[in-house]
Amino acid sequence: METHDWLAERFEEHRTHLRAVAYRILGSISDADDAVQEAWLRLARSDSSQVENLGGWLTTVVARVSLNMLQSRKTRREDPAGSNLPEEIAGSAERAGPEHQAVLADSVGLALLVVLDTLTPAERLAFVLHDMFAMPFEEIAPIVERSPAATRQLASRARRRVQGADTTPDADLTRRREVVQAFLAASRDGDLGALVAVLDPDVVVRADQAVVRTGAEPEVRGVDAVAAIFLGRAKAARLALINGVTGMVWAAGGRPRVIFNFTLTGGKITAIDLVGDPGTLEQLDLVTLPG
Repeated sequence: METHDWLAERFEEHRTHLRAVAYRILGSISDADDAVQEAWLRLARSDSSQVENLGGWLTTVVARVSLNMLQSRKTRREDPAGSNLPEEIAGSAERAGPEHQAVLADSVGLALLVVLDTLTPAERLAFVLHDMFAMPFEEIAPIVERSPAATRQLASRARRRVQGADTTPDADLTRRREVVQAFLAASRDGDLGALVAVLDPDVVVRADQAVVRTGAEPEVRGVDAVAAIFLGRAKAARLALINGVTGMVWAAGGRPRVIFNFTLTGGKITAIDLVGDPGTLEQLDLVTLPG
């Protein structure tokens, strides 16, 4: 038991970094948490006494797990849960400690996450690990099953794509607020036509474990099923800026209880992620908006 507790403490020392790596590769905080949890399970099952550099070992494991998840997502042609999400894994700079400030310093913004989603899984991983976390190509190469030279080319192609993209999100953010505001109004008013109009036919709603414990389904897919969830409801929800990006929040007793993160593609809502984990909520910069 003592060995397990010691290993858990060591793992917690690396959790913030691992979550940052996974989030940047996957663009989804729920998927990132799954990848980090899988890394812990693998560590617990392994002979850690043979691991010289635990941080490097865990980063490699999380990267491998994230790459597999990304490839599986691409095969199923799923949109990532977080293509248009704000950076949830870190709070404001004023509240952050040194490690969180380091994460903030190279955080992936909304527009860049969208650009990253246009890359192949291998390109995205090579770019994230090398350009954002300074991992040598010699260490990335085995993860993507390529030579160091080929891995360097992957990152180079990704870098050109990122540098050539328009990452000014102002117009997108304005449109985002209009869509989220329309969704909230339609939900409150019970206007089925208006609600369906802002939803993609294959829209998905995902809830984290904290929200599931309140009775929500972990996942609901399809415009009819999703519309049924929100029709005539969300009366207590409010528009909010979540780390600077428009979403929704439900608060009770003066405290936020659930945030609604929206993924938009082509002006339609393709995903809604419901986050109620208290630890995550405490890290967010939330500003309630009128309306």
